[in-house]
Amino acid sequence: MVTALTLLAIVLVVIGLAGTVLPILPGVPLIFGGLLLLAYQDGFTKVGVITLVILGGLTVLAVLIDYIAGILGAKRVGASRLAIIGATVGTLVGLFLGFIGLILGPFVGAAAGEFIARQDAMQAGKVGLATWLGMVIGVAAKLGIAFLMVGIFVTSYFLND
Repeated sequence: MVTALTLLAIVLVVIGLAGTVLPILPGVPLIFGGLLLLAYQDGFTKVGVITLVILGGLTVLAVLIDYIAGILGAKRVGASRLAIIGATVGTLVGLFLGFIGLILGPFVGAAAGEFIARQDAMQAGKVGLATWLGMVIGVAAKLGIAFLMVGIFVTSYFLND
């Protein structure tokens, strides 16, 4: 029998998986919350403290990657503060423009911010591309961590059955 708590946990995991790609949702923390609820529901008998500590560590790692990836990409090519702000604004605006907006928003925002700051189109293009690549690498890493977390949880759950 599926309880309301189980349903909530599954919804959190599914929304969390979407949130690893959509920047407005805290994807991996939502996944962790859902997995924690699932472990709590059976009194932590199938998924214990050690597994949850590992999952918590992976959550922290994913949050750090999310924060650092785009910035490192931009900083690597000497991005200005306006480029970082532009990438953030571009990402938020891109959310309302669908999938293409999510892909192009950070690039366009970073490039526009850099162009405003330095009036150099070539540098603005480099910063836009580096910021975009950093964000793509960050999303890929977060997705990997998210699926690793679910895999660890499922393995722990069924090994302790």
